[in-house]
Amino acid sequence: MENIFLFNFFGPEMLVVLFAILLLFGGKKIPELMRGIGKGIREFNAARSSLESELKEGMREAERKELEEKQNKDA
Repeated sequence: MENIFLFNFFGPEMLVVLFAILLLFGGKKIPELMRGIGKGIREFNAARSSLESELKEGMREAERKELEEKQNKDA
């Protein structure tokens, strides 16, 4: 079975894509576009890390409650 890779292009294909982007957006809009993409990636990473820390804290709290219940049963 063949592996299908999306965005698996280098060399001439990449030059064609970059040329098309330059034609569509123009030289003056590309930096603004890249800043917007960078801002979106930063916001996504911040939200991901926030969610990850909340999940870890929730798991720690559940483990603490479980240990407390077990200690109360043993006492």
